[in-house]
Amino acid sequence: MPHRPSVDLENAAAHVVVAAIAEGRLSAREACDAAIARIERLDGAINAVVVRDFERAREQAALRDRLLAQGERRPLLGLPMTVKESLDVAGLPTTWGLPPFRDFRPKQDAVVVARLKAAGAVILGKTNVPPSLADWQSTNPIYGRTVNPHDASRSPGGSSGGSAAAVAAGMVALECGSDIGGSIRIPAAFCGVFGHKASFGLVSKRGHGFPGTDGAEIELAVVGPLARNVVDLEIALGVLAGPDAMAGIAWRTDLPAPRVQSLADCRLLVLDTHPRARTDALVRGALGRLCDDAARAGATVARESALLPDLDAAHDDYMAMLMTIMTRGAPNAANVISAHQWFGLLDKQLRLRRQWQGLFEQFDAVVAPAFGTVAYPHVDTPDMASSTLTIDGVATRYGDQLAWPGVATFANLPATAAPVGRTPAGLPIGVQVIGPFLQDRTTIAIAGWLHALRAG
Repeated sequence: MPHRPSVDLENAAAHVVVAAIAEGRLSAREACDAAIARIERLDGAINAVVVRDFERAREQAALRDRLLAQGERRPLLGLPMTVKESLDVAGLPTTWGLPPFRDFRPKQDAVVVARLKAAGAVILGKTNVPPSLADWQSTNPIYGRTVNPHDASRSPGGSSGGSAAAVAAGMVALECGSDIGGSIRIPAAFCGVFGHKASFGLVSKRGHGFPGTDGAEIELAVVGPLARNVVDLEIALGVLAGPDAMAGIAWRTDLPAPRVQSLADCRLLVLDTHPRARTDALVRGALGRLCDDAARAGATVARESALLPDLDAAHDDYMAMLMTIMTRGAPNAANVISAHQWFGLLDKQLRLRRQWQGLFEQFDAVVAPAFGTVAYPHVDTPDMASSTLTIDGVATRYGDQLAWPGVATFANLPATAAPVGRTPAGLPIGVQVIGPFLQDRTTIAIAGWLHALRAG
């Protein structure tokens, strides 16, 4: 007769579930069935897990149990999880929320999906996205709308909104998303979970391309994990990071340990305003309280620095590169630029990266908003150029909020989103911790320490 699971699976961290399975207190099949039951019970009201692959997941779980019985141990062995809809999973649809690709089913897993499976994860299905991954909501004509688990009238974020909602609601403990305009960090902030935008190039994006395409990897874009704690982010990043097969012949990934050992060792620069994006009082207030607490805990906290790059100029260059990427191949695209202009943007990007490198000789991390507001009410016809968000009573252009994620994105820097408080109405407030290139473990560690300050 099967034993009762001894783990609170709705709230347990991923590493706790993996440990329970390894210790025989829980089988992979039990963990899988429990996750399926949670999705069936909870997701009707949220609509996060829009592609379900439960029968194959049960087969995967049975295989994991056989490996466990043979003494096999892997970082995610037996863990049930989901992945973002835009990541290829062999045999499942990859549509990016676009009806013309409703029936497109790749024959091969994305590199990151293959790595998750090789680490022992059981893939239950895929989570919702906006069309073309181009919104901070997760609504599309194929799968409908995903809502925020904390308030169904509000967005869970995007484009990894289904990912964050599934983790926040307790359906899964670990997810895999992607980010080019805040698509991991903003959903994590809106839903009250952790999300990590990896350093550019650290994680292979093969198998995360526009449906049916297979070519050069997209500049600026990254793949990374979402979880309810930083231990799981760290473990997941260790699974996901590393060169693709062609480079893997010679290159290996050896990420450095965190450059600081405690919050008291940290030198933090705080940004609470951006020249191109309004930030509301609730977010600024939470960030201020967080940094006051960090200073009381021994951290060195500065609120300005002459070393900070020109955020206004950097945003213009980021937008020029981002819009060129996002409209590539579109008929009559307005953002077509010459090859010489593209190389000019790459030159500007490299100069900016050098400026940030100089700043990080004096600071260990920059702490900033992930977005200028908390989760906002659903916008039925979002348009980056013409739609508005009301921030502190002022109507502001929807697309202006690209400025906050762009701080880290254009410079190819790692950034970890962490929940650090709640509004009086109970909505999560998140920040992003931005660090030096390839110092991903530093931003993850600092995000965990800052969260702990405000966890009460």
